[in-house]
Amino acid sequence: MYEVDVRSLLSALRVPTTIVHRTGDRVAPIEGARYLAEHISGSKLIELVSDDHFSLEPVAEWVEAIVDNVRNATSRAAANIDRRLATVLFSDIVDSTPAASKAGDRAWTELLDRHDAVARTIIADHRGHLVKTTGDGLLATFDGPSRAVACAAALHGAMRELDLPIRAGLHAGEIEIRRDDIAGIAVHIAARIAGLAGAHQTMVSSTVKDLVVGSGFTFNDQGAQHLKGVDERWHCYTLESNPTPA
Repeated sequence: MYEVDVRSLLSALRVPTTIVHRTGDRVAPIEGARYLAEHISGSKLIELVSDDHFSLEPVAEWVEAIVDNVRNATSRAAANIDRRLATVLFSDIVDSTPAASKAGDRAWTELLDRHDAVARTIIADHRGHLVKTTGDGLLATFDGPSRAVACAAALHGAMRELDLPIRAGLHAGEIEIRRDDIAGIAVHIAARIAGLAGAHQTMVSSTVKDLVVGSGFTFNDQGAQHLKGVDERWHCYTLESNPTPA
């Protein structure tokens, strides 16, 4: 738990958030709560004067604040209805152009149709949403990062049977819903991370890796990577193992 870092996701939270913390907490310093309040839009921080960590007293003081915060959240939620937090998955076929040339137009089209059909089934099985296919790849979203990682692993296994080497990239963050498409920096980051992966490889951002701690997935550290068009460098990891093989 102490290795998890989800600071990059705080600004994407759109639910009413009330933070209750004791000023002299001997386990978790108050500075952590103040950081959360500063980075979660519309959040409310209640500082209780005490050094205890486990006691819930006085309950009435902060329960009332939570209720008020939820009641006032309707307008804020409506203003952000076109944005949501999601795990974004990009995948594409490695070296698709020479493969298409070798197979011929008709055979390649049939193979792509099989790729798309298999991918749709696997994404649905993992409760994901297929946003679109991209000719030789796909874009999908998931409301759970573990399902997204498991889906990527399942896609690799299925595409091996079709003799189609694919690469996949995942990132979790805020996305913008635009009719039948999605947009936002999280989408760009996922696409750039996918571009760094090799054949039969899934690469994820540190955000995804931190969010699936305890799920049984094993990752290999690839260090901080420069992503084209993104100002800051992102720590990336490759998926080594899947606890629930397809």
